[in-house]
Amino acid sequence: MVFAPSSLILTNYFLPLNEALCAMETTVSKNTATYWNTLSADNAHKWEPIEGTDGMLEQLTVAIDSITGDYTRLTRFKAGADTKLFGGKSHDYPEEIYIISGRLYDMAFDQWLEAGHFASRPPGEIHGPFICEQECLVMEVSFPSQSVSVT
Repeated sequence: MVFAPSSLILTNYFLPLNEALCAMETTVSKNTATYWNTLSADNAHKWEPIEGTDGMLEQLTVAIDSITGDYTRLTRFKAGADTKLFGGKSHDYPEEIYIISGRLYDMAFDQWLEAGHFASRPPGEIHGPFICEQECLVMEVSFPSQSVSVT
């Protein structure tokens, strides 16, 4: 393969980079934001309690694609949170989660998740219920645009 730093290979032809970029139609529908501290007291009002959790779980959607519905969200489990009443959960779309801080027990996997744990869940994978002994912050990136029929 030949590397041409000022060119982009498209269907086996070389185009100057500026022509290739102009030829590509780019649509960005996911909202964007400059740096802001989601955990700052100044932004506490942006967090929403999750219905049915008596304030033990809160969420903050930090980015959403208005066309596809794909989103990035933070979920905060307060110490003592327990989602057994909701049972296990699954989605018909893939999602990725990352434990930012704290510790969370996933009953479906019989596993404690701690800061640094990551999962890329396929559509239909059951997770939870969750138990939280100490506050836990989770980042979730979900892709409803990739929904599939799960049986």
